[in-house]
Amino acid sequence: MNYKQTENWILNRLPFYQSQGSKAYKPGLDKIKYFVDHLNLNIQDEKLIHIGGTNGKGSTCAYLSSIIQESGYNVGTFTSPHFFDYRERIKVNNNKIEKGFIKEFIMSNREIIEKLQLTFFELTFGMSLYYFIEKNVDYAIIEVGLGGRLDATNIINPILSVITNISYDHTEILGNTLEKIAFEKAGIIKKNTKVIIGERDRETESIFIDIANKNFSEIIFASDYKSKFENSDIEYLNKNIKTVVQICRNLNDKKINDTSIEKGILKIDLNSDLYGRWTVINERPKTVFDSAHNDSGFVHLSKQLSSLEYDKVFFILSFVKGKNIKKLVSYLPDKSLIYFTSSNMSRSMNQFEIEESVGENINFDKNPNRIYRNIFSQASADDLIIIAGSNYIAKEIFHEK
Repeated sequence: MNYKQTENWILNRLPFYQSQGSKAYKPGLDKIKYFVDHLNLNIQDEKLIHIGGTNGKGSTCAYLSSIIQESGYNVGTFTSPHFFDYRERIKVNNNKIEKGFIKEFIMSNREIIEKLQLTFFELTFGMSLYYFIEKNVDYAIIEVGLGGRLDATNIINPILSVITNISYDHTEILGNTLEKIAFEKAGIIKKNTKVIIGERDRETESIFIDIANKNFSEIIFASDYKSKFENSDIEYLNKNIKTVVQICRNLNDKKINDTSIEKGILKIDLNSDLYGRWTVINERPKTVFDSAHNDSGFVHLSKQLSSLEYDKVFFILSFVKGKNIKKLVSYLPDKSLIYFTSSNMSRSMNQFEIEESVGENINFDKNPNRIYRNIFSQASADDLIIIAGSNYIAKEIFHEK
């Protein structure tokens, strides 16, 4: 197989949560443990940092990677989902994994992958560990896929665990209360290993404290500390920066100091290619792509809009099945001009499903790029266009960055 055929085999052959939903989610650690053993990987000696939570995982990984790079280290990042290119999921110092490496890895391990019936996520995570060890990285940042307790990434013994925040998402799998979701996320807390919690919440903090105590793990709530490093115009990014600062403080590495923290934050775009977090695509009219897709994301999106001046605001929204769209849309400003579309995957909600959720007729076009072009052509220079609800809509609207 050439690389394109290899990539298609990975994307199409294996269960893929973003396209198939909960039926692609196979909880449990036995298969990934067997796969890692088969690869003969000694991951116990690696400096791994485990990042979980509902929102903010991706930007936390990005800022942390940038800071570690500015400290003079090589750092690997395993994140999800990708926006444009599968290889975005596995990087060293913001360089995507090589196509040749992926091709060779699949060719060498295809038999065991098929034998174990690995999920898309398990395969990709196993490959990332193999790649980071081959590249001899100093640190590797591992983002949880879904939940934590039974997530494939939970086979690692990190030097630090991180939980950014808790909100309602994937309730069909993780539970329909914040307490149940917090319990699943807290599964990444390991014995005698510090855990950083990004935000205190009265409904969930006792769960984290109790599980940390049972594991003899020191717990730090980042929101309890003041920080001088928050410099983003985006409120929710400043929360994540505060979390990252506490991560750096608790790594106890003299090279990761105030100077490298400041440089890493300022050079985030150069070092980490932070995308989908209030990413400005165009200035006039201001066009923003944001990966908000759940309650917390839409609340933060609404807060950010309240600080801006504009004439009219257009929303292009796409959602996966199971979302309470009526509730999410309720967070948006009055007089918002809302248009819906569908991304090109079976899990995306179609027009009928969206109308059923919203409870009324909607403005809908099944072609994301066409609806974007139509809105862009009618918007004035002082209007605002927001694209949100689904990570994968970015590729269908913008094709490539």
